[in-house]
Amino acid sequence: MVGGTAYGVYALVGDAGDGGAGDRATTNRAATAAKGSGPVTEKEAAATAKAFLAAWAAGDEATAAALTNNAQAAQTAVADYRAKAMVSKAVITPGATEGASVPFKVEAEVGQEGTAKPLVYDSRLTVVRGTESGKPLVDWQPSVIHPQLQKDEKLRAGTPASPPVKAVDRNGKELTPEQYPSLRPVLDSLRKTYGEKTGGTPGVELWIEPAAQDAPRRSLLTLVEGKPGEIRTVLDADVQAAAEKAVAQHPEASVVAVQPSTGDILAVANHRRDGFNAAMQGRRAPGSTMKIVTAAMLLEKGLVAADRPADCPQSVSWDGKVFHNLNNFSLKGQPFSTSFAKSCNTAFIGLIDEVHDNAALPRTAKEAFGIGLDWKTGIPSQDGSVPVTSGPAAAAEYIGQGAIQMNPLNVASITATARTGVFRQPVLVKASLDGRALAAAPRALAPGVSAQLVKMMKQAAGPGGTAAGAMSSVGGSDKGAKTGSAEVDGAAAPDSWFTGFRGDVAAAAMVEGGGHGGDSAGPIVATVLNAS
Repeated sequence: MVGGTAYGVYALVGDAGDGGAGDRATTNRAATAAKGSGPVTEKEAAATAKAFLAAWAAGDEATAAALTNNAQAAQTAVADYRAKAMVSKAVITPGATEGASVPFKVEAEVGQEGTAKPLVYDSRLTVVRGTESGKPLVDWQPSVIHPQLQKDEKLRAGTPASPPVKAVDRNGKELTPEQYPSLRPVLDSLRKTYGEKTGGTPGVELWIEPAAQDAPRRSLLTLVEGKPGEIRTVLDADVQAAAEKAVAQHPEASVVAVQPSTGDILAVANHRRDGFNAAMQGRRAPGSTMKIVTAAMLLEKGLVAADRPADCPQSVSWDGKVFHNLNNFSLKGQPFSTSFAKSCNTAFIGLIDEVHDNAALPRTAKEAFGIGLDWKTGIPSQDGSVPVTSGPAAAAEYIGQGAIQMNPLNVASITATARTGVFRQPVLVKASLDGRALAAAPRALAPGVSAQLVKMMKQAAGPGGTAAGAMSSVGGSDKGAKTGSAEVDGAAAPDSWFTGFRGDVAAAAMVEGGGHGGDSAGPIVATVLNAS
């Protein structure tokens, strides 16, 4: 451990200080300010942030904590920042106040066992009015200390339990977080699962200690290099590079590419502020991409056929709830494939009475598409959920709303199953590496259903289909897609979903609040497919 830890703030709202009497006086005045009311002013926010950051940088956890609305949590975090994360020489510089929000920059060092390395990052705090005191206080969140910290997570430095791993792609090319930044949570998970099995030795690091015991530590900085063991994945470095570039164009974006013939995961990428692997662990309604599964269920029951006419009125009602098509469009005398290609909600929901079984869609999702079968990909992942519901919620599931939860991995797998007619559980590392049992679906799709799904997805990607714009840039003729937009309570815009295939590659993307599926998620999938 490094002794004599020094803290200081050298740039606070335009003036300099050394954590001495002047800054301490400012801190004390802010802490004892008169009780106020109404929204926090910019002046109050700036003064409170200045005092808090000064106390934090000086290592004065008691004063810093008193300037927050959760003194106990803040005091522990500020104290641990120095004592357990080994952060020293902190220079914390606030930026221009934006209402009650104050951005700031941290420039510090992390030191242990005679080695020190720089730690530089940006974060942000918000000042609120104390509910009882009326004083302006920092709204305490773990992300104040570091932007990647989430609830109940902690910064720690030392020798981690799991040795580092050198992950390589299917062709032996090394996959580093520096070259493939969004792989960091994936590599952390691989390390936790396989680090001790690959013969490596740990070094010294700064990491984020997760709240859940089964979650991987997220490495932030390496102080002393350990000896990594090697682990081979089924990722494809070229497809991964394209996926990284594609998601970087949109905030809160995720994408996964899967090989339908094997179930191999070729790429997984996220562009998120919280560092969460939403591509494999997210839980969001998938919107109309779910119509692939609904169409399969209706085809298997003989209620529709790709070339048979299907009703597509402007709206339909089920159990007292009215469902509409986008902009209330309708189709007359058109085959079901056109309703699929144009994403007609009513053509799907209108048949729920003829299905007469609220468990039919969940059953098809599980038995033929493997949704909910406890996938073992090699790292933590969520395998989707289509629960049995009733009333309007059951109808909403037909178009990917309601209680359904998916992520891009699940939707890419759905497309892969539609492409081949057989579910193959997606994997990031081969099961032969650790002998784990993969999930197996009870049955394949009924004869002829896969061919009809592929035909309809090709039509959706062609002229007049909702996926035409995004898929126009994808080379070749053996390609298909499905768009989706999922409404989220309280959100200004729906989530954008898109899934597609070309040859032996299926991909799916999601952009939170991205709007129509073809607008945000579509170009991401197109980029990934073109790289395969």
